[in-house]
Amino acid sequence: MKKKVCKKCKIFVEGNACPICKGNQFSTNWQGRLHILDANKSTIANKVGIPAKGEYAIKAR
Repeated sequence: MKKKVCKKCKIFVEGNACPICKGNQFSTNWQGRLHILDANKSTIANKVGIPAKGEYAIKAR
């Protein structure tokens, strides 16, 4: 089973709602992964605009 990604936040989601934006629009067509452990200390998270720790897709369609 493919993982689904929130189209707005690009975070991987297992339930029926995004934990960040509370949205319900998901995609299974994504590329690349980012694992953010501490969003406050991460330079990459700050540049990309990631607000919380988690697993994110680089590109989601």
